[in-house]
Amino acid sequence: MKLVMAIIKPFKLDEVRDALTPLGVQGLTVTEVKGFGRQKGQTEIYRGAEYHVSFLPKLKIEVAVAAELVDAVVEAIAGAARTGKIGDGKIFVLDLDRALRIRTGETDNSAL
Repeated sequence: MKLVMAIIKPFKLDEVRDALTPLGVQGLTVTEVKGFGRQKGQTEIYRGAEYHVSFLPKLKIEVAVAAELVDAVVEAIAGAARTGKIGDGKIFVLDLDRALRIRTGETDNSAL
């Protein structure tokens, strides 16, 4: 099992969800986060005053999947989240040692 974590632009969430559904992904977790990468924030103008925003709003998506689905899930997220502009985000894949569905007691792949 793997945990796929993606940091994406907020307006790309629906496209990413729509790309994951046909793969059999039945659930995901979305968290509003702020951060910066190579783009180092951006300059904004508010009421005529210019100021620098260091941390940009992003969404963190977490999806637990069976190991054999990882490549398809990563490709789907990357394709749906890509705008071709700086700040599109990152995808990380982590090992997932154990999963448990609390309601039924199912474990590991059955719990996903």
